[in-house]
Amino acid sequence: MTETLPDRLSTDPDSPFYDADILARNVGVRFKGEDKTNVDEYCVSEGWVRLAVGNSKDRRGKPLTIKLQGPVEPYFRDEG
Repeated sequence: MTETLPDRLSTDPDSPFYDADILARNVGVRFKGEDKTNVDEYCVSEGWVRLAVGNSKDRRGKPLTIKLQGPVEPYFRDEG
């Protein structure tokens, strides 16, 4: 299995950037130097993350998200 994370990754199974094999390896995201646990999607090259906003849902039942700009550092949590 690859040791590098993709440039863009999503937790939504309907997204073209969803990868169950990589997500099963416990991916962590550091955004602006802080570990975030509510990241739904990230893009390293464009420098943004999409974070879930509370427990609110849209009309399709998916969590409402907010897009924030800044430095993104994905990593595998299980490898330290």
